[in-house]
Amino acid sequence: MISPMRLFLMLLAALSALAASPLARAEAVLAPAEAAKLVEQGGALLIDVREPAEWSGGVVAGALLLPLSDLRGAREKWRPILEAHPEKTLVLYCRSGNRSGIAMKILREEGRDARNAGAFSAWQSAGVPITKP
Repeated sequence: MISPMRLFLMLLAALSALAASPLARAEAVLAPAEAAKLVEQGGALLIDVREPAEWSGGVVAGALLLPLSDLRGAREKWRPILEAHPEKTLVLYCRSGNRSGIAMKILREEGRDARNAGAFSAWQSAGVPITKP
């Protein structure tokens, strides 16, 4: 039989492990309506981090087209935007929300305010205007 104190300590250890897990720390993806509001208020830039070949299927109207590969590489497209808008929140989306999450992490590690706005399909489903670049 396990003593009540030992049971308590085991439960406390399990809860601590759960709280430290990546799943528990995962930040919620910003909904398209909330993201659009941030952009409309002028405090944020909307950025599509997909690769150029993916943009032919459409992009959210008003989004900057800055691929993740450039953020990870030479930053030919990213650098001027980052330099011109040091105080803006960067609202990022991609095909599934994975690459925008990666970009968010990179930018936050550099001290930028970045948010993951998830998947392009969520924007389409929300009825946000889509344009062809």
